[in-house]
Amino acid sequence: MSPAASSADRPKQRIKNRWLLHISLLCLLVAGLQSTPAQGQNAVVLVGSGSSVPAPLYTRWTQEYGKHNSHIQMRYLPVGTSEGIKQISHGVGDFGAGEAQLTESERKDGLIEMPVVLIGIVPVYNLPNVHQDLRLSGEVLAEIFLGEIKNWNAAPIAKLNPEITMPNLPIQVVNRPAGKGSNYVFTDFLSKTSSKFRSQVGVSPSPKWPTGVSAERSADMAEKVKNTSGSIGYVEYQYAVKSGISQVAVLNPAGKYVHASDESIAEACKAVEAPRWSNFSASLTNAPGAESFPIASFTWIYLRKKSTDSSREAALSDLLDWVYTDGQQFAVQEGYSELPSPLLTAVRKKIKDLQ
Repeated sequence: MSPAASSADRPKQRIKNRWLLHISLLCLLVAGLQSTPAQGQNAVVLVGSGSSVPAPLYTRWTQEYGKHNSHIQMRYLPVGTSEGIKQISHGVGDFGAGEAQLTESERKDGLIEMPVVLIGIVPVYNLPNVHQDLRLSGEVLAEIFLGEIKNWNAAPIAKLNPEITMPNLPIQVVNRPAGKGSNYVFTDFLSKTSSKFRSQVGVSPSPKWPTGVSAERSADMAEKVKNTSGSIGYVEYQYAVKSGISQVAVLNPAGKYVHASDESIAEACKAVEAPRWSNFSASLTNAPGAESFPIASFTWIYLRKKSTDSSREAALSDLLDWVYTDGQQFAVQEGYSELPSPLLTAVRKKIKDLQ
């Protein structure tokens, strides 16, 4: 097949893949509507789809919630934030998940979002023979992902890392394709710290990256950076920890270089949400505070305000009650940061008001 023909076939393949995804979700939903047997009883199968960022958590919740309530099961498909929002807005599935704030038009269509846990999007890198922590500012990261800084020993990087002899090595940029929640959080941070990035790329789950190669899933990003000398990318904190990849210390607004951790991600949330704890802020990036990790975010669950199926609505209500009580402990075990206690209280109240 010629390159031209291959390029021409890509839109058709994307349409085909979307239809296959749609059919897969419908099949799961139909299975749930038909009530599959579980331990001698009928079970409602709740179906969700969305970002791969919280996918390990939803996988764990699938296992643990099944032990809690044998009458309700959950299935989650990691297909990307934008696709998850699209499916729930079209009435396919019971919930979506991701890191992008809903648009006004999506809210007018009857969707709402609720924070589930805290995440950190971490710049990760692979530099052989560099054993000290790499420091980078948002402005320098922006120039790297704009393709303007092309080598690891470039002056802007060396200036931030005077104690490191930076290698004369080309920078291999790895990014995410369209529709990804980690794109949304990362571009939100870069747009706040670089006017050039804001004007050329902006905040989006589907940015037009001017340079780099793509990694489809969060796990693929971690794997690609880990196996590519000279590479830099970005991935959710727990993927970085589990993969053992070197993480960048990122400059925050207080002038301090901070590594991602449960504590520094929680500090970012506290700096933005306290003392009211009921804003459910659209953005936690570049939060004030000396200990705040600057690329923090909520991961959200997207819900329809109204349901035409009372049994599924009751099942989803039970799942949400569990997610915001017992389910939070599994978030910590899977490497995510749980919502601070005052915020959890506010979310539970909001959930009750919706029921």
